Amino acid sequence: MYQPQWLRSFATLADVGSFTETADRLGITQAAVSQHIRHLEQTLGPLMLRSKRPLELTPAGQALLIYCQEIDRADQRLTLRLSEAEVTCGEISVITPGSIGLQIYPLLLALQQQHPDLVMRHRFAPDSEVMDAVLHNRFEMGMVTQKPDDRRLSATRFAEEPLELVAPAGAQAASWQDLEALGYIDHPDGQAMATRLLSRRFPGNPGVRNLPLRGFSNQISLILEPVARGLGFTVIPRYARLAFARPETIQVIESEIGLVDTIWLIHRAEWPLSSRAKLALAWLQERLG
Repeated sequence: MYQPQWLRSFATLADVGSFTETADRLGITQAAVSQHIRHLEQTLGPLMLRSKRPLELTPAGQALLIYCQEIDRADQRLTLRLSEAEVTCGEISVITPGSIGLQIYPLLLALQQQHPDLVMRHRFAPDSEVMDAVLHNRFEMGMVTQKPDDRRLSATRFAEEPLELVAPAGAQAASWQDLEALGYIDHPDGQAMATRLLSRRFPGNPGVRNLPLRGFSNQISLILEPVARGLGFTVIPRYARLAFARPETIQVIESEIGLVDTIWLIHRAEWPLSSRAKLALAWLQERLG
């Protein structure tokens, strides 16, 4: 690692081409500038041709100048990321399960369209991966369907999301026999979701594992595709259903007996959310109601 003042002297010298002007700009002596360059050259070799006017960089000097520029850009990004004043600049990072992610990502892009200096970084992941990513600072905030009990995580209610029984448009799905006739479209959380909802709607049923399995998809955006083609029914969170592109091909089987999950917003408890994250959350909550 090179001393920052050495690199500052070199980058300024490469810019202005004069030891004297470099010393004046940095408020140090010309001898100090020469000493900084000598320290660098002891490790890197000749950095410039002093006989040329203006000074000409050697290949090693060109490589060091690029290095100095990269450090400068990294310093700017760090300052921007830590600056609470720059609410509409910098990265907003959030990791979520698939259903709520389908709903919020387009909304975050709409916020970025209003503030092009924002950068949205979003990832789909199950609850366990969401918590791990937030704990290890890979994402500033996350959303989960189960409230974590880890004291390092702050968890607040973000939204409520009903589970829905979704069948092909026009299909009968009022009884357990209707569901058996349709067959079940499974997904990674499907067994748990279907068991929780169907046990309430059809008490004493033999269980979702006894239904004919008509298909499986681990892509949240594709789970409803076989349902839309009349191949079976599924149980899925509402936000996933709302994101489906062909709502006319499916139907929600309504019932007075429902089941609502809470979506929890999590972040590291030791420090507050950035101003950019707070802006994004206010934007999302206003539009999600």
